[in-house]
Order: sequence, then structure tokens, then C-alpha cells
Amino acid sequence: MHTINIHNTLLALNLQGHNLGTSTGNEWMDSDSKIVSISPVDGKNIATVSITDRKQYEAVIDSACSAFKKWRAIPAPQRGEVVRQFGEKLRLKKQALGTLVSYEMGKSLQEGLGEVQEMIDICDFAVGLSRQLHGLTMHSERPKHRMYEQYHPLGIVGIISAFNFPVAVWSWNTALAWVCGDVCVWKPSEKAPLCGVACQKIISEVLIDNNLPEGISCLVNGDASVGEWLSKDTRIPLISATGSTRMGKIVAQTVGARLGKSLLELGGNNALIITPDADINMTIIGAVFGAVGTCGQRCTSTRRLIIHEDKYDQVKEALKNAYQQLQIGNPLDESNHVGPLIDREAVKNYLNALQKVVQEGGNIHVEGGVLKGDLYPGGCYVKPAIAEASPNYDIVQHETFAPILYLLKYKGTLENAIDIQNNVKQGLSSAIMTNNLREAELFLSANGSDCGIANVNIGTSGAEIGGAFGGEKDTGGGRESGSDAWKVYMRRQTNTINYGTDLPLAQGIRFDL
Repeated sequence: MHTINIHNTLLALNLQGHNLGTSTGNEWMDSDSKIVSISPVDGKNIATVSITDRKQYEAVIDSACSAFKKWRAIPAPQRGEVVRQFGEKLRLKKQALGTLVSYEMGKSLQEGLGEVQEMIDICDFAVGLSRQLHGLTMHSERPKHRMYEQYHPLGIVGIISAFNFPVAVWSWNTALAWVCGDVCVWKPSEKAPLCGVACQKIISEVLIDNNLPEGISCLVNGDASVGEWLSKDTRIPLISATGSTRMGKIVAQTVGARLGKSLLELGGNNALIITPDADINMTIIGAVFGAVGTCGQRCTSTRRLIIHEDKYDQVKEALKNAYQQLQIGNPLDESNHVGPLIDREAVKNYLNALQKVVQEGGNIHVEGGVLKGDLYPGGCYVKPAIAEASPNYDIVQHETFAPILYLLKYKGTLENAIDIQNNVKQGLSSAIMTNNLREAELFLSANGSDCGIANVNIGTSGAEIGGAFGGEKDTGGGRESGSDAWKVYMRRQTNTINYGTDLPLAQGIRFDL
């Protein structure tokens, strides 16, 4: 049944039989080197995608540079109309693209469909934004002078995305960049390259329908070397990179060396604090989805539960009961809650983390392990695990991209829990469960969470399009999606106009001739 669905999915996305991987906009280029896209769902090869070579890369950048000169001259609301049409195409292809996301990456079908919905939502946001790219006016100290600031397009935006959200994060960047007047070159994760090809085909249809130039949206594929080309390229003023902290530091150093701009969305080690005033039913729902959603492969996944000693045993037992109800299996079966990890390397990291927490003195409360048998082909299905640990364990200080949840006990005041939460290098998402207003406000204050996202009575995952998304410290400091995140895709310019007949100088300086 699933094979037939995937066959129909590839047909619906115009992917069947194609061997594509590099696009200058509307033109596709093949190469001898290939990436084989392997589904973690069943271990089968989905398709092969061409790896971009250096000559093809140069053709892509030339196409993007040429397109930018035309695209930036189109009024922003008209650019918004193109993004609106892209959103409409996504609505028509939501089922097919969501299914491909689920099959190529391994997240549940509902999460795959939800990811495509995020793409639709950011398109809607960007359409409205296209009429609101505002600057400011300031009063000049000189008579008959007017000062204001405005924003102009940057140029080419290079996008390097991760496997865990193979389409949504790209759309967060492109939808905003496009209405800002930029063009985009995207390198998808080599672990989910077919999703990138599918998205490029969809936007190509829109560009052709509107007789727009090639290069507004381009696609390159390959390993870290292709990402290095993007990072070193002085023709690309902004690199937006999503992935590990290790990768982000390399990108930041490379782009910074040429004084380019980088937008970094990196690792998270997210904590949920549970106080004595927490609603336990809400807590368990938020904690379980945060920990096992996308098989623990979200940057916002809940890694640490920081539980007050008065609630510790109650929460532990409730979690153990909830984990017994989890259904693990083929993510295209909507009765399953948890699909596979992305690949066997991820499984290895998961097993190593479980071994290490025990070696450091932790206790396993819900056993992990690799699932085998006909229901779990491909070798990537694992059991979500719960371990009691100390905040100071080395393994707890690091992010493991897998469904492992660490239970940490705190005593005394909320300040103690906040100290535990903040005492890691990452600073992406955080949450507190409490019905105490004072605790909630303290958590959100300058003395509270040091993360870019801080939630009250919801979990750490599940960001909405309207808010800026991103984190601090080793998470990189970038912001994407809503609020005023659009400004990173533009260059700021201050203007002064003298409409008088004299030329007074600033600060009262005199220069008489």
C-alpha cells in the first residue's frame, strides 16, 4: 500500500523518472555524481539526485545575479503576488509534498502535512508583509531638511537547510527574501534532497506562469563542499544556515572572514520546568510530544525535564504510563505516533547516548533500544527512552538528535530550576508549566530563561509563523519567520534631503568660502 502511495506521490510532484539536482531557475542540469535518497521508513532507494559540480554552481550564481537585477525592480506588492501564487500551488500539492516529507525524512504523516502547512502560512504572512516593508522618519537638526531610512534588497540569499525540516525552513527564508526583492540559492540536506527538487519544481511552475526570469529560485545539491562554495562566495551577501552548532561555527567563520552576513539556526538543548503549581495533564501532553515528536529530531525537541521534587514521582509515573501508549512504526500509517530516525548513524548516536548516561550514573526509567522485525524495516526505528540524570552529566550538556528525555530534579525555589535550565551552551527553546502568575512572569523576565523562545503552559516545540524563531548562545542568534525577521534580508539606508536654498552643516559646524 505504501509503495503505491509513494509512486503516486512522485507522479503528483512530477518527480517520477527524473535525475535532477541542480536548477538555475527553470532549467535543470544533470551530472555524473549522484546522491541516493534512501527512505528511513523502509530502507529503500527513493531516487537519485544529481550533485552540483563547480561549473554548474557558477551557472546557478550567474543566473541568480541576472535575475536579481530584474526582480528587485518589481514593486514589492507584485512580488508578494508571486509568493501568493506559490502558496496556492502548495495548497494543491499539500498531500503529495507532505507524504514525500514523511517518507524521505521519516516524520509522521501528520507532521509532514503540518510542515507543508507552515510553508503555506509563511507565504500568507509574506504576502501581507509585501505591503509593509516600512522604514522610519526622523527629525533633522538642520532647518528644511528631512531624514528617513528605508530598506533595500540585499541580493542573493544562500540557504543551507537541515534534514529534520526539509521544506519548511527553506520557505521561512525564501518567502520573506522574495518579497524583500532578493533571489535565493538553496542547498537542501543531502539526507533529504528529493524534497528540495520537489519544491524547486513547484516554484518553477509559478515563475514560468508569470514570465519571470530564471534565477529567482535556484537549487544546488551536494555535501559540505557545496555549502563551502556558498559560504565563501562574495556574490552572496547573506547565508542562512540551519544545522548543528559545529556546522554553524564553520559557516560563521567563513562568511565573517569576507564580512558577509550569516543567519544561524543551530542546536537546542531545550528544557521544560515543572513547578509544584503545574497542571500535570497539560504537562504530560506537552512533554511527550516535545520529546518524541519527529522522533526527537526537532531543534526544539524537549531534552530535559526539570521537575520540582514535590512533583517528581508523580510526573515520572505519568510519563512512564504515557510512553507505554506510544505507537511506533511506519509514519505513513496515521495510527503511529513515532517514525524512524533519519539514518543508522543517528541510531548509533542514540545508543551511545543511552550507554553514556548509564556510565555517568544515570538510571533508565523507560528502556530504549532498536526495534527489529518486519514492522521495522531499514534499521532506523528506536524506542523513545527516559533516563534519570544529573544536570552536570556531560551527555546532558549536549544535544542528541534522538528521542531521549532526561529527568532532572530540583529543590527549593524556581530560581534553582532556571539556573539548571540556563546552564547549558544552547539557548533555543524553553518552557515552564505553572499556574502561578509570579513564577510565569519570573521565567519570562530578564532574570529568567536565557533562550530565544520561552513558553508558559505549552511545550518547547510548536512555533507559530507570526513570531520570530531562533535562539541565543550556541544556537547562533539568528531569527527567522515572523515579527521583524524580514529585516535581515535587506540592507538599511539612511537618507537626508535638503529642500532649502542653504547648506547648513551638522553639529553647527561652519565652513565659509
